[in-house]
Amino acid sequence: MTTYTVESTHKTVRSGILDPKAPPAATIESGDEVDYPNTWTNWQNEMKFGMSFAERARLREQYPGCPFQLVGPVEVAGARPGDVIECRLVRLRLADWGCNVFPTGAGALPHDFDEPYTHYFRFDETRTRADYVHGISFTLAPFLGIVAVEPAGDDPVSALPAGSHGGNLSLRELTVGSSLFLPVARPGGRIWVGDVHALQGDGLVDQTAIKSTAEELRMRYDLHRGSALTRPLAETDTHWIGFGFADNLDDALIDCVRGMISWFSVAAGVGAAEAYALCSISASFRVTQYADQRGAPYVGLDGPPKGVHGMLPKEIFPAELRARVDRWLRPGS
Repeated sequence: MTTYTVESTHKTVRSGILDPKAPPAATIESGDEVDYPNTWTNWQNEMKFGMSFAERARLREQYPGCPFQLVGPVEVAGARPGDVIECRLVRLRLADWGCNVFPTGAGALPHDFDEPYTHYFRFDETRTRADYVHGISFTLAPFLGIVAVEPAGDDPVSALPAGSHGGNLSLRELTVGSSLFLPVARPGGRIWVGDVHALQGDGLVDQTAIKSTAEELRMRYDLHRGSALTRPLAETDTHWIGFGFADNLDDALIDCVRGMISWFSVAAGVGAAEAYALCSISASFRVTQYADQRGAPYVGLDGPPKGVHGMLPKEIFPAELRARVDRWLRPGS
C-alpha cells in the first residue's frame, strides 16, 4: 500500500465541477491511500472566518455557479466501466472553524425569511465540539459532502446534484470508517472529493448545516471488478445505505426503495418480495437533503434537488448472509 499526497492548488481544484479535461492529480493502484491536506474553502479558498453575507455575495458574483471546491481527480489504475471503486474515509481532522449560512429563496423554507442568515463557529483543539447560542453545544461528526467519480461524456458536470456517480450526497453517516461504493463510468474512475461538513442533520433543510474544511483528510480507494452495482451504496459498521434521487420526495423514496430491493435481493440471494418486506419491517428511510437549490444563485444547474436514503441494519442478518453480501460487494477480496 502506497500513500499519495494531493495538495489543493489551482491545478488540482475545480469550483463545483467534475472536469474531464483536468489532468490526474495522482494515479494510484487499488488499495492505495491519498492524503488531501488543507482543503480549500468555497470560492477558490477566498471565503474566510467572519466574512459578512454581503462579502460572500460579492464572491458569489465573482465565481458564479456551484461554490464547492473539489480536489482531484485521482485515477485508479485499471479501473474501467463496469467496475466499482470503494471510497473509504480513513481520517478527517477539521480546520478550526465552520459556518452555517442560508440565503433567501432556497432551502426547505425559501419564502419564510426576509434576510439571509450567517453564523460562524470556532472548534476546540480536539475538533470535537462547537458552541452555538443560548448555551447550546454540538458534538461534531465530520464527513465529506461530495465524493464522486466522473460520469461518461466529455463535458464538465456540476457536482451539486447527486446521481449514479455519487456527487453531492450529503449523507451524514459517511464519517471516518465508512465506505462509499461508486460504479465506474470512465477509465480510471477519476475521483473528486470536497464539501467538508462538521455536522449535519438529516434533511439539510436550511441548505448548509455546518460547513468547514479539512486540515487532514485521508481516503483509501479499492477497485472491485465483477460487481453488478449500478448506483451509489454506502456501508458503515452497522448499516448498508442506499440512495434515491428525484424532483420530489415521493419519487425519491420510490427510487430508493426500488434501488434497495434491486441490489440487496441479488447480493443476499433473497427474493425481491422478501427484500421489499425487509425494507418495510426493518429499514429506515430518511430525507437526506431537502434543500431546494432552484431558487438559489445556482439556478439553471441540471439535476434532481431531493434525496432519500434507506438504512438497512446488519444486525438482523446471520453471519453467513452478511458475508455473502460482503463477497458480492467485494468480489475476489
